[in-house]
Amino acid sequence: MTSSLPPLRERVDPPARLDPPPAELGLHWRGLELADIPALHVLFHRIEEHDSTPYRTALEETHERYVADWHSEPTNVLGGFDPAGSLVAFAAVALSPTDTHTLRVHIEGGVDPAHRHRGIGTAMLDWELGRARQLLARSDRSVPARLVVHVEEGMPDSVHMLTTRGFQPRRYYTELRRDLALPLPPVVLKRPLEIVPWSAELDEQVRLAHNVAFAEHWVSEPQTAESWAQGRTYFVPEWSFIVLDRTTDRAQVVGYLLSSKYEQDWPSLGWSEGYIDLLGVRPDWRGRGIATALVSQALHAYATSGMQYASLGVDTQEPGEVFGLYSKLEFEPTRGSTMYTIDL
Repeated sequence: MTSSLPPLRERVDPPARLDPPPAELGLHWRGLELADIPALHVLFHRIEEHDSTPYRTALEETHERYVADWHSEPTNVLGGFDPAGSLVAFAAVALSPTDTHTLRVHIEGGVDPAHRHRGIGTAMLDWELGRARQLLARSDRSVPARLVVHVEEGMPDSVHMLTTRGFQPRRYYTELRRDLALPLPPVVLKRPLEIVPWSAELDEQVRLAHNVAFAEHWVSEPQTAESWAQGRTYFVPEWSFIVLDRTTDRAQVVGYLLSSKYEQDWPSLGWSEGYIDLLGVRPDWRGRGIATALVSQALHAYATSGMQYASLGVDTQEPGEVFGLYSKLEFEPTRGSTMYTIDL
């Protein structure tokens, strides 16, 4: 089916010239470089401590975000420095390189608490919107595009700033946790299905199964081998599992659960946890208890490792929707965030 949309370069209206935020704000602006990562990490920490976010970004994560999202074009991440030379604000845009159905530009930024309420955040957002449109205008593709910002709950100033620029709430994210002190569910799976530990040898089959399992998900894009390998800093193989269908001599991956350990978040959370990053089942194998068995297996693995909780994030179209499988397994909501978008 041919798209009726004009090419992106004809419809996103990019600015011909994009200046940094005005000098009247009292900051010097330049693109952030690899050498700025330690200072960026310190800024992340100050922001997260002040805002009481339920996570803490480790130095390794800061490096990973810079390299994975921004390294291809340093002009996509802008730093604001005070007269003493300290990094006190950052603004970043990242065009998802593997998107095929909808091109997404992810926007993020932050201001040191001591420099807020001076118009810096609003000026950075205007720069980000202009830079995002410039990135999209390079494309001749006739596909939808979306500017994306995620906002943690309890941040009304950020919500106001976004909505006055045309952003609308698009999707709701909820973090769930399950107390591992409660009786653990049994792991039940009928033959010829079998749960096995994750292994590097099966990981490419897991990637292919993931692309099939999430092909109809509203926001999913196919994972390339390169993008699949990214973001594994906190991956825990011994907490990750695969379901194989052994109907034939060549076993087929039909379900998977990948876990991580974000220890840097535990002090702010107030508990230790195993985290379910990805859970998927190929469509033709759904309805056979595979997802339940995978989560149950993970719960046992977390408990054996001494974790207090199991956690994961789910997304819904409306706030307050039921959580199905997870409610049955006694997961409870803890906090949330919202995705705001401008669709182009």
